[in-house]
Amino acid sequence: MSKRRINKIAIIGSGIMGSGIACHFANIGVDVLLLDIVPRELNDKEKAKGLTLEDKVVRNRLVNEALAASLKSKPSPIYSQAFASRITTGNLEDDIAKVADVDWIMEVVVERLDIKQQVFEKLEQYRTPGTLITSNTSGIPIKFMNKGRSEDFQKHFCGTHFFNPARYLKLFEIIPGPNTDQEVLDFLNEYGEKFLGKTSVIAKDTPAFIGNRIGIFSIQSLFHTVKDLDLTIEEVDKLSGPVIGRPKSATFRTVDVVGLDTLVHVANGIRENCPKDERLELFELPDFINTMMENKWLGSKTGQGFYKKTKNDKGKTEILSLDLNTLEYREKKRAKFATLELTKTIDKVVDRFKVLIKGKDKAGEFYRKSFTALFAYVSNRIPEISDELYKIDDAMKAGFGWEHGPFQIWDAIGVEQGIALMKAEGLEPAAWVNDMIAAGHKSFYTVKDGASYYYDIPSKTHTKIPGQDSFIILDNIRKTNEVFKNSGVVIEDLGDGILNVEFQSKMNTIGGDVLAGLNKGIDLAEKDFAGLVVGNQGANFSVGANIGMIFMMAAEQEYDELNMAIKYFQDTMMRMRYSSIPTISAPHGMALGGGCELSLHADKVVAAAETYMGLVEFGVGVIPGGGGSKEMALRASDTFKKGDVQLNVLQEYFLTIGMAKVSTSAYEAFDLGLLQQGKDIVVVNKDRQIAVAKQHAKLMADMGYTQPVKRDDVLVLGKQALSMFMVGTDSMEASNYISEHDRKIANKLGYVMAGGDLSEPTKVNEQYLLDLEREAFLSLCTERKTLERIQHMLTKGKPLRN
Repeated sequence: MSKRRINKIAIIGSGIMGSGIACHFANIGVDVLLLDIVPRELNDKEKAKGLTLEDKVVRNRLVNEALAASLKSKPSPIYSQAFASRITTGNLEDDIAKVADVDWIMEVVVERLDIKQQVFEKLEQYRTPGTLITSNTSGIPIKFMNKGRSEDFQKHFCGTHFFNPARYLKLFEIIPGPNTDQEVLDFLNEYGEKFLGKTSVIAKDTPAFIGNRIGIFSIQSLFHTVKDLDLTIEEVDKLSGPVIGRPKSATFRTVDVVGLDTLVHVANGIRENCPKDERLELFELPDFINTMMENKWLGSKTGQGFYKKTKNDKGKTEILSLDLNTLEYREKKRAKFATLELTKTIDKVVDRFKVLIKGKDKAGEFYRKSFTALFAYVSNRIPEISDELYKIDDAMKAGFGWEHGPFQIWDAIGVEQGIALMKAEGLEPAAWVNDMIAAGHKSFYTVKDGASYYYDIPSKTHTKIPGQDSFIILDNIRKTNEVFKNSGVVIEDLGDGILNVEFQSKMNTIGGDVLAGLNKGIDLAEKDFAGLVVGNQGANFSVGANIGMIFMMAAEQEYDELNMAIKYFQDTMMRMRYSSIPTISAPHGMALGGGCELSLHADKVVAAAETYMGLVEFGVGVIPGGGGSKEMALRASDTFKKGDVQLNVLQEYFLTIGMAKVSTSAYEAFDLGLLQQGKDIVVVNKDRQIAVAKQHAKLMADMGYTQPVKRDDVLVLGKQALSMFMVGTDSMEASNYISEHDRKIANKLGYVMAGGDLSEPTKVNEQYLLDLEREAFLSLCTERKTLERIQHMLTKGKPLRN
């Protein structure tokens, strides 16, 4: 990698995209200068205050309001609100000279070529030679933007296309201009992956680049298919959502969120600028889209699109759906297909495609039409938009949230089967696909020695996908490196003496099989290896303990068995902490309840930035029973200082559990005391997480890891703290903030974290607190209200408060 360092960036344009990008650079520790235009007139508030157009608060009004709105938006664009201090705002008249001091200038203004060119002309007057300068455009040709600019400007200029929201969508398209230096492209490619946590894809300078070219085709194709097959929008969203590994918003909800006008703008751009596209007719807008545009039914931004939120006669919020035949809103209809029923027992999305395309109903016909249209289209886009097929898959997964890219889906169905289905629909793949089959290659991808290979068209061989050396892909090593397996886990050898315990249960819940696997992993590591990682690459790290098992035992009053099960959980967590080898937890996504407790007990946590961690047991009527309540009392003890502040510290840890707080990022988990400064670390790119966790386990082992001494110095405050908790819960119940049952749970938690009703502050060991925790957990399991909550959670999928 080049020696460039990005310490400061200037973002020009503070709209939704510009502010979002500014926040994400602040997320990774970069100083940001966010600039926008000066208002041309005063608003009513400014007039009332007697301000003028020369006042700084007025001149920076647009940028400050845009950033403030972004920081308040949900989901948040920033890992921690404290990081917003890394963003300095200004305007393009008073502050433009400051771009001389930055390492990267990024333009994010309106999608009009003339305005972008004006901005670049102004920026070049102040830009320091050698500074990176890029445009975040979704489709304007890069070759037109830098006309008239200097040689140095053109060498350091290219497109850098983030997808909205910039924090969450991983695609980072890099589009070279005609004179862009290769060093600039190489730097941005690695910077995007390593620092921004993105999937970097170098695209060609073609209309809509890669992601939007394929994504908009896919949506436009469905617009036409929905009419051909007479499907409702609910049916299309059911068929094109999670069942095929796409986001819950599927097709029509996604368009509502993005904005119909945005989609139409890109589709029109492709239609106007791609005259040789063999499916150009699909980019023509159907009549219902034209009518919606005329009516300004653009989606969420206008209050109605394909769906409309309204209130019924009783004042209850309802979501209405658009009937595409009458173009009138109606009550939502339930979508159900026999073909989908056949996939309910197939957990892995990739295994469903073969079943879906064989469906005998309208769903099967939908999949055959949509998949074959997609397969033919992507095969014909090579080499137009990309020379390598894996880049198209990467773009669709990272930019549109698809679990599998088009060529991966085609592989899952079978390349030859895909061609046969195409021909049945009157379509043909690109010639290179037939050449690939003729050359004896039956798939687009293969795995060899733990690495992924793709079919390279010019060489007619499978070539290793670049950039994998910093990743460990568990799917690629699971079969060859398996050391142990049961129904709940697979233990893999990561190499260099480090094992990995990968959860394989549904939603990675922690039950007896997972706990047995964790203990087996520790046994194996202590005997023949040097360290242990607990990590997976599923959608979530773990949503917690298997509450179904807890409910069955409690409902059948098998309290001895339940007591043993909870103790087994506690003992396993303590083994994570007190084994003779370093243990690393690698949480990502949801790490709730037992998943959080496991991380609390690891020697080190290597968390993905997008980790939503919390002890949420209150929602089902119990307290954390796998060591979580004990651990928060211990962490409070470690931060105690002399004086009354001890009670305040303990109360904060108590509230983290009592309010079932869940971090909105790994960085917020530090604020909640769930991660620890100086010990735990955050990885922005989740793809690197297992490799980084392995490195830390190996480093700890190489440095001479010593088995920790069990703690017997946890300071608990006894009656002093217990009285505080009980007064607080009584007051909250009296004010109707919590129910009687909530007060009972909170008092049980308070009893554990206070260390019981000891007459004075006392130092105790961890087992003392674990015993209190287990006793409290079991007593709550005898409560009818708790069983009702657990049953509601199991049937409805969300906690019940009463």
